[in-house]
Amino acid sequence: MNEQFAQFVPLILIGVVFYFLLIRPQQKRVKDHKAMIEAVRRGDSVVTAGGIAGKVIKVRDDNMVQVEIAPDVRVDVVKSTLSDVRSKSEPADGVADNKEKESGGFLGKFKK
Repeated sequence: MNEQFAQFVPLILIGVVFYFLLIRPQQKRVKDHKAMIEAVRRGDSVVTAGGIAGKVIKVRDDNMVQVEIAPDVRVDVVKSTLSDVRSKSEPADGVADNKEKESGGFLGKFKK
């Protein structure tokens, strides 16, 4: 009985090593990518799996986004094909722009 168990110990150890070195990190990457895709919003700069970079103009539904890849050139992209969100945008309602206009811009606080 002991000899049979001793023969399976290396196989069990290989399984444990595979889990911690291959399976677990891949599951974490998939989880992080899913969270990144779900958090995409208007104004974010994104890159598709095909290498096309652009700015998100509209989030159509749970599965599609509209990306502007050049001035007045917009394409619909499936969210799952987004490979990277390069820069997160400020809220799309223009709150930051209004504050800057009210204060006279970046240098407005120095004017007196």
